[in-house]
Amino acid sequence: MTRLAAVPPMGWNSWDVFGTSVTEAETRANAEFIAEHMAEHGWEYVVVDIQWYDPAARAGGYNSGTKLVLDEYGLPQPAPNRFPSAAGGAGFKPLADYVHSLGLKFGVHILRGVPRRAVAADTPIKGSEYSAAHIPDRERISSWIDDNWGIDHSHPGGQAYYDSLARQFADWGVDYVKADDMIAPYWEDEVEAFWHAIDRADRDILLSLSPGMNLSTDHAEHLKAHSHLWRISADLWDRWRDVNAQFDLLREWAPHAGPGHWPDADMLPLGRMGVRAEVGEPRESLLTPDEQRTMLTLWCIARSPLMVGADLPNSSAETIELLTNPEVLAAQRHPAGAREVWREGRLVAWASEDGAFAALFNRGTEPAEIQVPWDVLGTARPGSVRDCWSRADLAVGDELRVKLQPHGSALLRLS
Repeated sequence: MTRLAAVPPMGWNSWDVFGTSVTEAETRANAEFIAEHMAEHGWEYVVVDIQWYDPAARAGGYNSGTKLVLDEYGLPQPAPNRFPSAAGGAGFKPLADYVHSLGLKFGVHILRGVPRRAVAADTPIKGSEYSAAHIPDRERISSWIDDNWGIDHSHPGGQAYYDSLARQFADWGVDYVKADDMIAPYWEDEVEAFWHAIDRADRDILLSLSPGMNLSTDHAEHLKAHSHLWRISADLWDRWRDVNAQFDLLREWAPHAGPGHWPDADMLPLGRMGVRAEVGEPRESLLTPDEQRTMLTLWCIARSPLMVGADLPNSSAETIELLTNPEVLAAQRHPAGAREVWREGRLVAWASEDGAFAALFNRGTEPAEIQVPWDVLGTARPGSVRDCWSRADLAVGDELRVKLQPHGSALLRLS
């Protein structure tokens, strides 16, 4: 069964900071930090990203032809040298149990397809009469990693393999699966097969699809029917050009957000990151303070999922304060949708459909004053205007006027 994602999920993902090589100790440390400092604000998922089954995972990219850890049915298993509690065939269950004991939820990344090593060994597919050698499609491969072959879903063994994978995740206690290489290009039959496997897994599991490059809104209805959240871009890093590109993407995708289906603007590259990542050296986020607030403001008003990619125990107090501002996060949890309602050059305004929130942005390189009539924001002159970032009430005029620094923003609650 699948759990209805009534609000967009919030959590932590290991990719931006530890790349392919995250360890159990690092995962536990970040889970513990979330439980102590962030869970009360809605942060709940702890997600181990790609290649947790590679014992030789490293910083700066992917190993080619590596000896993945698989069980006798060709299913990926956590590498015990990185995840000691997985030894003896325990899989991720001990780690998931620990995350659950903290009051949080556990997630994993998986790559589309069947491991090439399983095909070469012709491993049986658990719970079926088929084997891995029956199902590969060697033409439908990933352009950036060679762990897997694609799957030929004209053969019933393809669905059987995904069913066995989803059952394993359910047995481990997985609450969230990030299925990668699914929608760029858009593999419709792979998406449907994986969704059906998750749906039959007898556990409430959120399904996230990646990566989302050049993703057309023509796929919106299919995505809403076969996933809970889906990426709308390539990987986003701590560069203003990456954040800036999301304005146009979220303008297109925000109308498709709602309970159970959330367009995903990707992870938040904030705090301590790049310790062993694919991109860059160990660093604090290279986004300026204004750019960091703008990113969070845009993600929240558009109701994107929020997945932070930092090493949280080693991130600054300022970063944690950004991520736990309850008045800002309220916009992301707000039941009414929001849209871009005004644009003039590099100046942009968004508003909730019910007039509860407004967000103003200066995408330009010079300071600017934005003046927007209240009716453009979908409301009459409000009785009060609350600055969500400063948590202070503002004077109410005949129209909304806000001065913004370059790449700056304001998030306002109107009542």
